[in-house]
Amino acid sequence: MDPSELLNRLSQTLEELHIPYLVTGSMATIAYGEPRFTNDIDVVIRMVGAQIDPFCAAFPSDEYYVSPEAVKDAVSRNGQFNILHPSTGLKIDMIVADRSDFNDSRFSRARRLHVAQNREVAFASPEDVIIKKLAFFQEGGSEKHLSDIRGVLAVMGNEIDHSYIDQWVLKLGLSREWSTVVKR
Repeated sequence: MDPSELLNRLSQTLEELHIPYLVTGSMATIAYGEPRFTNDIDVVIRMVGAQIDPFCAAFPSDEYYVSPEAVKDAVSRNGQFNILHPSTGLKIDMIVADRSDFNDSRFSRARRLHVAQNREVAFASPEDVIIKKLAFFQEGGSEKHLSDIRGVLAVMGNEIDHSYIDQWVLKLGLSREWSTVVKR
């Protein structure tokens, strides 16, 4: 199994269970920007309690590791849990989104991208990927986030909605980080 097959399996499960989701993080910056290695997939979801058991059942323990307790905890507190595929070492970080204006906006702006034959998957928009990378840079200072942002800006060029980014940069207190990207 490769990352695109795992993503395909996950997206199919989420869609069958009517769980809203967005692929984000490194996988999204690769989709919109420049290629680089990543060993995990980051997915933001909106899951409710009734969806936990069918979700966990979709990933049988003979092939995957998913802790139902971790899923329940993540859903109850808008936290995070993992899906592991031990035979390949692949990992999916599942982030349960809180109800915020920014997350509402992100979900409403999702883009469907082809990741495998005859399969489209919901990705966060390039603008929302940039905004989240700015927030991660603010939290930890890793240059990797700035590099990912520059890659998305370089590849997407004029397709980027700068006014949308400017709006959320102000609302989320990311002006200094955005200024750093723009100056470079």
